[in-house]
Amino acid sequence: MQKTTFRIFKITLCSVFLLGFIACGTDREDDLENENPTDILKENYTTDRFKVLNIIPNLKGNPQVTWSINDSVISQSAELDFISPYLKNYPLTLKVESNGVVKTYTSLINVTKEAINYSKYISNVLDFRPAVGQFTNGIPEYLPGNTAANLISAAKKAIVGSNTSMISLGGFGGYVVFGFDHTIPNMNGRDFKVLGNAFWGTEADQERAGSCEAGIILVAYDKNKNGKPDEDEWYEIAGSEYFKNTTVKNYSITYFKPDPNKLPVAGDQFWQTDIEYIKWQDNQGKSGYKTQNAFHDQSYYPLWIAESSYTLKGTKIKDNFYDQSGEGSYWVGKSFDFGYADNAPNNDEAANIDISWAVDKNGNYVKLPGIDFVKIYTAINQEAGWLGEVSTDVSGAYDLHLK
Repeated sequence: MQKTTFRIFKITLCSVFLLGFIACGTDREDDLENENPTDILKENYTTDRFKVLNIIPNLKGNPQVTWSINDSVISQSAELDFISPYLKNYPLTLKVESNGVVKTYTSLINVTKEAINYSKYISNVLDFRPAVGQFTNGIPEYLPGNTAANLISAAKKAIVGSNTSMISLGGFGGYVVFGFDHTIPNMNGRDFKVLGNAFWGTEADQERAGSCEAGIILVAYDKNKNGKPDEDEWYEIAGSEYFKNTTVKNYSITYFKPDPNKLPVAGDQFWQTDIEYIKWQDNQGKSGYKTQNAFHDQSYYPLWIAESSYTLKGTKIKDNFYDQSGEGSYWVGKSFDFGYADNAPNNDEAANIDISWAVDKNGNYVKLPGIDFVKIYTAINQEAGWLGEVSTDVSGAYDLHLK
């Protein structure tokens, strides 16, 4: 009798659990059917050209998300950062998968004309600190009493806008930071061009060899929209040398201010005014001196830097200049394949940069919606005979998408 009663109790209890499970499943399906799609995604969005539109769908939990324009997947992040240089409408699809259930939502992004006219060129120089070099204090010119702010202003005058001249970054690590008045979008293909004074030689020279003084390029997106690269993360453009074993990551070099009372030590060549001019030391256990040549007699150490030494850091790539003559009379700088400043003639596509080449500090590629700031620094620590130090030169930059 007791066994029978217990068996009936078990069956009843199981039935209650089963009915409850079915009821829960039915409620869940009803919730999905009764869901208002506009609670997840608006029917449409409007944004200006070259403005990043941030869309945060009203989703619960941590579902798998896929964003598409037409049939092309554009993101799989929880939030969408969308930007376009084109005046058009984009049909947006959001696919959400959670616990085996897939829901699809649609919307429309309307890209309109911006209220102000943007410039495709550099709009501001935010920082400038050259390394030791034969053109330091000359391009741009240092005047007595100038401060770092004065030199930043001089660099701005030189490379902002379309009517530019040039600045020299000196030897390894010398850098400039500049920005644009809009976000350069990360589109398919190359996105912006960096101008320098690189050139390739004649057919008698090796292919793409002439005078190429490569500079590392870093980019940043102004996520907090304050117009400053302060809290924004910098990403290195991984050029053709980035993953090679000849490249040194986290390289640093310290330059020591020369003693004005020290007698110069002339070299064997007529141009070697002082072969023990400015001492340098790196974090690889190497040290040496930068030579002062007979063609430039101003100080090669930035005169607005009061400290007795200063250190510059970054990624160092292999030397690229070689003496083609074998007698020290004809030095040639070979171009790297892609991804560097002052590495190809300005009128060549090789001077164009793709934002999708950007990597984080661990060398992983990142997907940026666009960029607002660029930092360029000399990537090589080499002296090319009478030509002097390898020094990246910058004469401007512009957005390839803004016509």
